[in-house]
Amino acid sequence: MAPEKPLCLPSLLLPLLTLLLPQADTRSFVVDRDHNRFLLDGAPFRYVSGSLHYFRVPRVLWADRLFKMRMSGLNVVQFYVPWNYHEPEPGVYNFNGSRDLFAFLKEATLANLLVILRPGPYICAEWEMGGLPAWLLRKPKIHLRTSDPDFLAAVDSWFKVLLPRIYPWLYHNGGNIISIQVENEYGSYRACDVSYMRHLAGLFRALLGDKILLFTTDGPEGLKSDNMTKIFGLLRKYEPRGPLVNSEYYTGWLDYWGQNHSTRSVPAVTKGLEKMLKLGASVNMYMFHGGTNFGYWNGADEKGRFLPITTSYDYDAPISEAGDPTPKLFAIRNVISKRIWAQFQEVPLGPLPPPSPKMKLGPLTLHLDGNLLDFLDLLCPQGPIHSILPMTFEAVNQVHGYMLYRTYLTYTVSEPTQLWVPNNGVHDRAYVMVDGVFQGVLERNMKHNVFLTGKVGDKLDVLLENMGRLSFGSNSSDFKGLLQPPILGQTILTQWMMFPLKVDNLVKWWFPIQPLKSSHPQAPSGPTFYSTTFPISNSGGDTFLFLPGWTKGQVWINGFNLGRYWTKRGPQQTLYVPRPLLFPRGTHNRITLLELENVPPQPQIQFLDRPILNSTKHRTYIYFLSGASEPMELSGH
Repeated sequence: MAPEKPLCLPSLLLPLLTLLLPQADTRSFVVDRDHNRFLLDGAPFRYVSGSLHYFRVPRVLWADRLFKMRMSGLNVVQFYVPWNYHEPEPGVYNFNGSRDLFAFLKEATLANLLVILRPGPYICAEWEMGGLPAWLLRKPKIHLRTSDPDFLAAVDSWFKVLLPRIYPWLYHNGGNIISIQVENEYGSYRACDVSYMRHLAGLFRALLGDKILLFTTDGPEGLKSDNMTKIFGLLRKYEPRGPLVNSEYYTGWLDYWGQNHSTRSVPAVTKGLEKMLKLGASVNMYMFHGGTNFGYWNGADEKGRFLPITTSYDYDAPISEAGDPTPKLFAIRNVISKRIWAQFQEVPLGPLPPPSPKMKLGPLTLHLDGNLLDFLDLLCPQGPIHSILPMTFEAVNQVHGYMLYRTYLTYTVSEPTQLWVPNNGVHDRAYVMVDGVFQGVLERNMKHNVFLTGKVGDKLDVLLENMGRLSFGSNSSDFKGLLQPPILGQTILTQWMMFPLKVDNLVKWWFPIQPLKSSHPQAPSGPTFYSTTFPISNSGGDTFLFLPGWTKGQVWINGFNLGRYWTKRGPQQTLYVPRPLLFPRGTHNRITLLELENVPPQPQIQFLDRPILNSTKHRTYIYFLSGASEPMELSGH
């Protein structure tokens, strides 16, 4: 995608496509530079690919999504490998369940799809920290994506685990991986560290051998144009010979909280696709199926302000977030199926599966479980960490979610006095309470006024929410929590206790065995847990959780972290609930909400049979520190 500065030319020392050595094996994927094409097993080959991220789709649904891609006429699937998804702690690796990317490779094989792999180490992908693990920031002075020895040591250690496991899946070894990307859009990064890119190239070659096709992806300003001749002319400036490739052709776009839902029209998508296929180019459509940023995995951009990305990654893609074919998919399939193209490829015969069954349910009334502060001993059983000044999430090994900061007033504040944090030191959103009473919100890059009163000895609690680390933009180290000590009036507040909260553990293991408490006669404010149980009739189906009147928070179904909601800001008003998350008929399902601000007078929810992704509310509520909002610039992937 378009970088925010001119393309970092030294990064092109790693060619866009690396010429392979002559092959003697029967299976080969090579570049025929003399004829500007790929050769697959010696025959001319052009791929029409789509992006799908296994980490945004429950494992039980992988086969369904891949089958629909193949039936759409695609012959390749492209996907990233997020490092932080597989190495949660240094030296601790997880390739189980929905993290079993090798099972995903097998499913792609069964769907008759080849693979273009993008293992990073940085991936962007609108994913938390661009796929880099947050534990890197435990060394506060680390320089990410450079030849900093601390960063390289971590990268080398990770790839020495990942790449040998990838090796058997390379096409010439009998697998389905035809090419591998090194890093991602490094030309858009401020560092432009040629030594770093050379190191990665050498590492990939050492661990994967000389036969695999390596490539880089960059997006200079010229690629914003819809003029395909102009676009590929720019490619030829850097790669005079070889096949024409567009590795990220956008079918839609991502959404930010507080912005409108992004769409791209069917004619716009098909027109560009037709032009590329007419030129004989290979193309990857980003995204073909977007999926969902479950849990805390969404990333964020920084374009003059902090822009966290929504839970939905629907992307207005040809296959919807719920896995349904859209009119865009059928239009793309019609384009691919035209026999006028050079290197025409057959579209599989047979109809695409119909949309999955959808379920409506409710409204359901939720019951008060208690304020978050009531469960502090269970949320942080090891007790608080003490420090004169507040510490960041990274300093206390808290990766995602929430951390509570607590101190006590050392003097009486009789008149309303402003609480503020200098140097934009709230990362990312703070919920302020005095003796358990909710006072207001402080937010990164935003002007919120919170005025407090209190007596000496009153308890001041500040709950900090990590809204997702930067995945694109400045790409600086994005520390979370209170980066500066709060100031009450002119007094710097000290003597803090930090409680790293394990909210998911509480919801999954403790709440289900405790009896529900009766509803409070008056809806409380501030961080509060609500829950209820419900059965489903018959076989049920996919559904969409709608939270009318709720403000902002996190939701779990049967202990699974469905993601964030932000009804008051939008545009996303519903959360996708895949059918496999729900227990079958005869068993009760449990839904738990952590509402962070204000509960509606009637604490009810509904399950709808269609999503609401395009309703942005209360735009006048948003005031940016930088004044008028800047024109939106394109993100990278």
